[in-house]
Amino acid sequence: MREIVKVENLTTGYDNQKVLDSVSLKVYEGEKIVIMGPSGSGKSTFLKSIVRLVEPWSGRIFLNGLEVTSPDVDIRKIRQMTGFVFQNYNLFPHMTVLKNVLLPLLIVKKMDKESALKRALKVLKEVNMLEFKDKYPLQLSGGQQQRVAIARALAMDPIILLLDEPTSALDPDLRDEVLNTLRKIAEEGIAMIIVTHEVDFAIDVADKIVFMDKGKIIEEGKPREIIYKTKSDMIKRYLKSIHVR
Repeated sequence: MREIVKVENLTTGYDNQKVLDSVSLKVYEGEKIVIMGPSGSGKSTFLKSIVRLVEPWSGRIFLNGLEVTSPDVDIRKIRQMTGFVFQNYNLFPHMTVLKNVLLPLLIVKKMDKESALKRALKVLKEVNMLEFKDKYPLQLSGGQQQRVAIARALAMDPIILLLDEPTSALDPDLRDEVLNTLRKIAEEGIAMIIVTHEVDFAIDVADKIVFMDKGKIIEEGKPREIIYKTKSDMIKRYLKSIHVR
């Protein structure tokens, strides 16, 4: 199976504060990885490091064979190969749903308008947001806005989706609609790394759970093995704190 992401001994942080300490991980074509762990364990920083939204201090990162950490890399090319979904949507409030999805296709992908429009309408249909294409973000619920953000990421035809707690800002009903959208996307075979606390979703969708704490990967494996058979007292405490028995 083709290797999509390879992270080797990644160490990084903010200012002088170390957040990740020699983290290594491989993601293969079509693989779904869920990263779990308590707040402050470095999950979001890890995702952002893959596309150098956070600059690595040491270690190496490869995306589809290209070294992300090389000083000569075209970082725009790297980011075009990924779709990043943030927890706070990051939509342009003055643009309609359709224009939010169209813009990166026209500006970043340099697609012609007809092809970009066809692509944008297709992905909006995939996330059940086509009927809202002429609405503005503030006219939508949080769940609908997040589905537009997912559509925008998918429109770029990425080799991997990076999702940073995509449901954390949502009420339970809205959370379910986004999770159901992600379940549907997962079935299409795209590789995904998802930072989430949603245990049921992880069991349903993930090929592997990676558990982080204090900037390190402390355990990784099949979802049911991690959730129900872990010997780590720390993971047991975490799971109990999110009401998993």
